[in-house]
Amino acid sequence: MFTLDIDGVAIAVINGSEEVARDLFTCDGFKEDIQAMKSEGKALWNGTSELKIRPATEDEIEIFEDALAEDDSEEDAPFEPDMRHAKSAEEPDEDEDEDGEDDADIVFLVDIDEEAGLDS
Repeated sequence: MFTLDIDGVAIAVINGSEEVARDLFTCDGFKEDIQAMKSEGKALWNGTSELKIRPATEDEIEIFEDALAEDDSEEDAPFEPDMRHAKSAEEPDEDEDEDGEDDADIVFLVDIDEEAGLDS
């Protein structure tokens, strides 16, 4: 697992490989998202600070696993992908397993302000 760290703050954890983490955490759509998303009234990323990808700590992994377990137990509406991150049907998806599902999940480690969150 890998963590996105911005200015010394652990922002998010991903359970993919380092390559998958770098691809996702540095793609234009994700950068737009973390500039728009706020925690305690402050943007997660200012658009210029380094996006550091590092191995996740044991505490971050535990938070990640707890969040996924809690998410699995909730009966939410079906997931609707953000079209800014969707790939065309013709493009092979290197991050999919045999069943066509993504190999990686992301959990934010900071509280995201509700009013500044992304449209779902």
